[in-house]
Amino acid sequence: MQWKITALAAVVSLALILSACAGTTAAAATTTVPPSAPAVSAEPPSTPAPQAVPVNVSTTASGAASQPAGPIKATEIKATVSGDTVTIPLNDVQSKWNTHFFVDLPDGRESFMAYVLDGNVYVRASICPPCRGKTYTLSGSTLVCDVCATTFNAQTGKGIAGACVNYPKAAVQYAVANNNITMKVSDLESAYQTTLKFQR
Repeated sequence: MQWKITALAAVVSLALILSACAGTTAAAATTTVPPSAPAVSAEPPSTPAPQAVPVNVSTTASGAASQPAGPIKATEIKATVSGDTVTIPLNDVQSKWNTHFFVDLPDGRESFMAYVLDGNVYVRASICPPCRGKTYTLSGSTLVCDVCATTFNAQTGKGIAGACVNYPKAAVQYAVANNNITMKVSDLESAYQTTLKFQR
């Protein structure tokens, strides 16, 4: 009789051990493992990469007013050159809406424009080779040459109509940092030279 009781106790103990192991395995199988966090670079954040696409100024500066109604003549602003970097103040472009500036580059003194359209900042070469016009009025979603009245799409720079229609205004790559628009001399020169070329 004693051996039956001992055997029964052993069976019950074995059953309890197996049950506990099964519970542990099930719990392990149903445990949700949190997704791995993305790798974090040990390097400090760098200046935003230059880009040709426009930057939305509503996300980089606050208090921007509504765009004035009617055509906006270009206002000249000063560009600062330091080594191979050219800088213009973002606040100047925002407050004046349509600006132009000059930069002394290897091929001479060249003109550029920076303007705000639909909350975005655009920077382009500012020259009409046939008429030598250097400033443009922002009229709605078009740029109008102040010399020959050729019109250009202000979002793409492409010509719409007029004598200089085959000279689209090339975009300049830029970055926005510390409330400044910064550009490389080489990118300015490249956009200017592209704008000088006749395009069908």
